[in-house]
Amino acid sequence: MTSSIWIAGEVLIDLVPQIDPVSQIDLVSQGDTRIAIVGGGPANTAKALARLGFDAQFIDGISTDHYGQKARAELLADGVNLEHSLTSDNPTCTATVTLDSAGGASYEFLISGTATFEFDESWLPNPTNPPAVLHIGTLATIVEPGATHLFNWAKKVKAPLIFDPNIRSSVVSDRALYQGIVEKWASISSVIKLSDEDLAWLYPGQEEQQIAHHFLHSAAELVVVTKGAEGMRAYTEGAEISVPGVKVQVVDTVGAGDTVGAILVEAIVKYGLENLVGDTLKKVLNRAAKAAAITCSRPGANPPNQKELEGF
Repeated sequence: MTSSIWIAGEVLIDLVPQIDPVSQIDLVSQGDTRIAIVGGGPANTAKALARLGFDAQFIDGISTDHYGQKARAELLADGVNLEHSLTSDNPTCTATVTLDSAGGASYEFLISGTATFEFDESWLPNPTNPPAVLHIGTLATIVEPGATHLFNWAKKVKAPLIFDPNIRSSVVSDRALYQGIVEKWASISSVIKLSDEDLAWLYPGQEEQQIAHHFLHSAAELVVVTKGAEGMRAYTEGAEISVPGVKVQVVDTVGAGDTVGAILVEAIVKYGLENLVGDTLKKVLNRAAKAAAITCSRPGANPPNQKELEGF
């Protein structure tokens, strides 16, 4: 096993509204164009891990078009390793972002025929030389046929797998179908990180604790539920630990959950998955809450580096 981290999933372009800093009016409604920002949950996690000093090896198809060049340049500038990414002439996936009054983001995606979801076992890295941790999530786990290729490959990677479903119901609106996909990935995952909003959409009317223990009885050793400003709660077999959120002036929430995922990866490397219990787990969750708060305090997916996190 190497000390590298593999992060598989999409890098795409978020087309975000321009907001007037004084009036807080969405300038797109006044005829202005949107701002193109490099995004995608897995890419955000890779960026966060690279900023924390890890060999973050990002796995995705990256287009040769203008947006793809922009994505590649920004990932490389943050120190993300693109050795295992595919260069493709297909276009980049875009996500048109709408922000609500609290800074929460919703997305409308253009997916079909893009480089972003060209996953195929023919070019994915050799699973017999595994990383320290494998992180997979978001649209790459639901967009076919790439999702099936990614799943079949991930089953062969002998490393702890962190799965972040990061529900996108605008892409798959069939709840039962989405549940089946999440259950499938959960069956091979060591850690599952998801939000309370994800749970509420996936399993309406069910108790969070019940769902978490369902995952724990499947394959997971740790389930972490993020709760926005209220912090997060972690479940292990026989224990629950909650930490509060860290108060900041929220600019937007883009990338906050992805930053939490990076801190969980960091913790597995530092402590070992089997040791993420008790006071150690609480320490990790508090660090994750702080990192997420920093990300929320500035626009876009802009996670902290090690120095910023230690000094916050």
